[in-house]
Order: sequence, then structure tokens, then C-alpha cells
Amino acid sequence: MPIPTPKPDTAEPEAQPPAVAPQPPPKPADAGDKKMLPDARSADLPADKMPADEVACRERLKALGVEFEEHKAESNPEIGCSIPYPIVIKTLNKSVAIGPATELNCSMAEAAARFTIDVIEPAAKAEFGTEVKSISQASAFVCRPRHGTRKLSEHAFGNALDIGSFTLSDGKKIEISPTPPEKDAKFLNAVRKAACGPFKTVLGPGADADHALHFHLDLEPRKHGGTFCQ
Repeated sequence: MPIPTPKPDTAEPEAQPPAVAPQPPPKPADAGDKKMLPDARSADLPADKMPADEVACRERLKALGVEFEEHKAESNPEIGCSIPYPIVIKTLNKSVAIGPATELNCSMAEAAARFTIDVIEPAAKAEFGTEVKSISQASAFVCRPRHGTRKLSEHAFGNALDIGSFTLSDGKKIEISPTPPEKDAKFLNAVRKAACGPFKTVLGPGADADHALHFHLDLEPRKHGGTFCQ
């Protein structure tokens, strides 16, 4: 009698679900993602006495007119973040303030200060005929990986600074965005172009969605002293 034939068809769908069931456990993968790729700087811890190069860097900052204060060492062995001798800078020279609280390593602080003096201030004077009063930073030291990766961000070592906007002495605010006004764009393009060299990584609007509203500048050590600028 031909009645048994439909039964195999209805039995097969019931045998199929176990093949889909193994897929829902993504928890082990998530846990593994939290383990950062190794970075030699993660092991850096402060010595009993501040090294001579750190002392010399602070002397140079004072000579540039940078106002700063010492901060306790940053270290997170689980994630890998580390700054043995961090500082919090309040100004980038005698006249340009930066905020909110900007925690960096001394080398990055010095690079930002020199770039402000050598590039940002002259560019503002040339384009707007006025001085820079302050710089608003979007991120300095943050203990985290790069977005979507297991590699530590340069922010995790206080080796990166994100700039969100500039305020001039006449009160004008220049915000970093994909489509700034023409005069602002000319100033921002000059700053961005000149940053490639003094900084090893320069990212901004157009690079990716994460950098649409700020400039990212860092001193990531690269092979042969190369740069990555987008």
C-alpha cells in the first residue's frame, strides 16, 4: 500500500534542527576577542626613579610654555594598556588651551605642542588673521582596542590625540566635519596635510565612519619610520 511514502518527507525536517543548534554558542568567540594581540609596551611599568629622557621631555614642555601636571601610572595587565609616566596637559603653549583633561605620554604631548606652534597657529593666522585660543580634544588616553580589532589602540598608551574642533581668539569655532564651510576647509586641509610626518598616523573625515568628526593623530612606531595618512 503506498501510504508509507509521505512519512520520510515529514520525518526529515525533524532531523534537521540539530544541525542549526550548534551555531548559537558565540560566547567562547566573544571571550577570545577580549584577548588583545601582544604589544611589548604593555609590560612597561614605572621605575623607582623617572628616566632621564622623561625628565628631559618635561623640561622641553616647560620651555614651550606647556602647562601640565603629573598623573599616576596607567597599567591594565588584563587589556594591556600602559603609560608609566603620564601627564595631563592643560595648554599646548603659553596661549593655546586644550581640554577637557588631556592625558598623554610626554612624547605625544611634546609632538602636539610643537605641531600647534609650528603648524596650527600659523595656518589660523594665514587663513583667518587671528590667533588660536583653544583646541577641543575628542580623545586622549583611553584603555581600549582599535574598533573592530584585537590590536590595542595607540590611545591605550597615551600615544594618540583626537582633535574635534578649534576655537579662535575672536570666538569663531572651527569644527571638523565631512563638509565644513569653504574657509574652514582650507584651514583644516592645511593642518591635516602638514600633520603627516610629525605624526605617524593621521586620520579624519573620509578615512572611515569612526573619524568623520575629528582628526586622529598618533606616534605609532612603524617599520622604517613610515606614515599612514588618510
